[in-house]
Amino acid sequence: MSDVVVWEFVTAPARTPPIARPRLRLVGPDERVGPDERVCAPAPPARRLTGRGRLVSTLVAAAAVVTLAVVLATSVDAAAPQIDHATTVGAGQTLSDVAATQLPGLLINDAVARIQLVNGLNTSQVHAGQSLLIPAMP
Repeated sequence: MSDVVVWEFVTAPARTPPIARPRLRLVGPDERVGPDERVCAPAPPARRLTGRGRLVSTLVAAAAVVTLAVVLATSVDAAAPQIDHATTVGAGQTLSDVAATQLPGLLINDAVARIQLVNGLNTSQVHAGQSLLIPAMP
């Protein structure tokens, strides 16, 4: 018997020619590059901020804000009010009565506020025999 040989021709898929790319090489700082060569800058290393780095940067920013607040608070010069004289509250007198008699050139609420400020009073309550400082008129 004879053997039969069957040949099949299978065509290979067409291959595209490779794209011509310029060859890359490392260039030193004192080397020159020819006109047909390209220079690729090295990529900078990736930097990541860790949890500790975020904490440190937050603390530095907070310290800067606090320092700025302290500097601004201490640089404001509030002039101390000038004291003209002192007076003693009589029986039945209110702070408004004292303000009206001692600072007649001001409105009553302004005079009361100035007397409270000079004496460090939180309320308008005064009692008989209490000594009050009276600020000088502006």
